[in-house]
Amino acid sequence: MEPWGGLPSPEQVAAAWQRSVRAQERADREFRLAERYEDLAEYSGDVTHLRMGLLHRSTATRHQVAAELLAGHARRVADSRRSGGPPPPFMTGVAEACGVGSVAVTLVDAQQNQVATASSDRSARDAQDLEYVLGEGPARDSVLARSPVVATGTALASRWPGYGPAFEALGFGQVVAVPLKSAEACIGALAVFSASSAAAPTPIVSQVADALTRSVFLGKDAVPGLFGDIDYRAEVHQAAGMVAVQLGCRVADALELVKARSFADGRPIGDIARDIVDGHLKLG
Repeated sequence: MEPWGGLPSPEQVAAAWQRSVRAQERADREFRLAERYEDLAEYSGDVTHLRMGLLHRSTATRHQVAAELLAGHARRVADSRRSGGPPPPFMTGVAEACGVGSVAVTLVDAQQNQVATASSDRSARDAQDLEYVLGEGPARDSVLARSPVVATGTALASRWPGYGPAFEALGFGQVVAVPLKSAEACIGALAVFSASSAAAPTPIVSQVADALTRSVFLGKDAVPGLFGDIDYRAEVHQAAGMVAVQLGCRVADALELVKARSFADGRPIGDIARDIVDGHLKLG
């Protein structure tokens, strides 16, 4: 969601629309270039023209998906101002683009540590929490392999003995995770959760992930405040640091204690971390 946290101002509504318009302009420009090179390829038979046409069409498709995501976000922001409430998360539109109700993005650092998250709803956040607490799951595997991960039914528990059964207990039956790959690295993963085995096809999820990575997260269409006002994982690591000082142990060991407490209590790890930081909970 945008960083205002409440009713968006007219300037913020306008900014949301401007981002979507600029993305659509980029898409239209790339489509025109693609058609130009495709026409040249048909006329000349030059394979270079054909390759350029394919490149521009691929880029245009990415910009088009980004433009549609941003336009949907702008509509929700404008609607929220008219209705007098805060807009739904940006990830709500990502879920709609993937044809499901729940999606989550996990961003990682160079060592594959989770540094930021965004989700469409509470169920998606709970699935994210499970993966972070248990240290296994689809986003993690997709980042490590830099390739899509699909699991459903019995494959969930066989692939992830801890995560699989807990994931199904949330009411999900299938997950599709695809890496968020930039030109230089993999910055995270997009996970799509479904109650049945009829989740979005992997190519569609990959297309959305590409638009998110190269246009919305890293490109000119970046959405301010996508992750809200709190750096979710930063608060968890802050809590782990406090526990490490209290118990005289390594921060890595303290982090595992925080995760274990979250799993044992059946509470979101963010809530556990917040209680520790606020002084309402002590471990050990």
